[in-house]
Amino acid sequence: MLSRTAENIYWFGRHLQRIENTARLVNVHAYLSLDLPRHVPLSWGSLVEILGAWSQFSTRYNQGSEAEVAHFLIADEQFPGSLRCTLSLARENLRATRETMPNDIWERVNELYALVSARGESVTYRRIRTDLLREVIDQCLTTVGMLVSNMSRGVPFQFLRLGLALEQADMTTRIIDVRSSGAVGDGQRDELTPFRTIQWMSVLKSLHAYQMYRRQQRTRVSAPRVLAFLLHDRNFPRSVACCLGAMQQTLPRLPEGHRVTEAVMAVDALLERSDVAGLLADEDNTALGQLLDDIQLALGQVHNRIDQHFFQPD
Repeated sequence: MLSRTAENIYWFGRHLQRIENTARLVNVHAYLSLDLPRHVPLSWGSLVEILGAWSQFSTRYNQGSEAEVAHFLIADEQFPGSLRCTLSLARENLRATRETMPNDIWERVNELYALVSARGESVTYRRIRTDLLREVIDQCLTTVGMLVSNMSRGVPFQFLRLGLALEQADMTTRIIDVRSSGAVGDGQRDELTPFRTIQWMSVLKSLHAYQMYRRQQRTRVSAPRVLAFLLHDRNFPRSVACCLGAMQQTLPRLPEGHRVTEAVMAVDALLERSDVAGLLADEDNTALGQLLDDIQLALGQVHNRIDQHFFQPD
């Protein structure tokens, strides 16, 4: 298999997972704003921070309002992480791998790109945006389901699975990081204290994890339990530990995948050493933020190892 083809399939998996998570984030954030009191405003800029794009946002937008952030994350043609641009990148990945991927996937991604392009400029209106993002989420989930159901478990599928798992692990840590500390505007933290449960419910809903959390924990939502579930649970597909497990299962099926496995195991060891109770001991979540930063850096090293071993020509 050509390294260029493998790279395109890997990045298609990452882009597809990023599209779904971004769409879910924007939608859930809007619902969170309805659950909190009017005098406790949400910071829409926290969504920009999740994607690490504040410098790009601040150069072209002034207020950080709901309408500006929604347009930036969904329809902006200059921000590479917007839904529109990410879909364009996913199309290019598929264009280069059409002989490897099912034909239905090409048609579905094209239709989704056309939908976002047509309605993108109307996303400042919440009702239109909500319907659009629901469609994006449903189409992404359907696309992944089609790939899982219709692709042979050969090398191309393993690269796709690797991209999906790595992107989800990264997005999960970003969502926990910003949602647990940065969703509320400056000066509003004390007023939010009675509503902490709602905020952690938002973390779960951003990852489509609320129902599975309740089935497993069988108790009310609490910060330590949510954190343990999203970081350490080995059975929930969007948890960091489960994503790492998927990568460790995938790499032995790739040529000399053991060269990357060591980097994945380093992230797993970092996760295993973490103490949930200790992470939440300080009010500012400094320890939690440091751990999530460390995990994101370690995941970056995993990507670098994948890139160097599989995609770079000798």
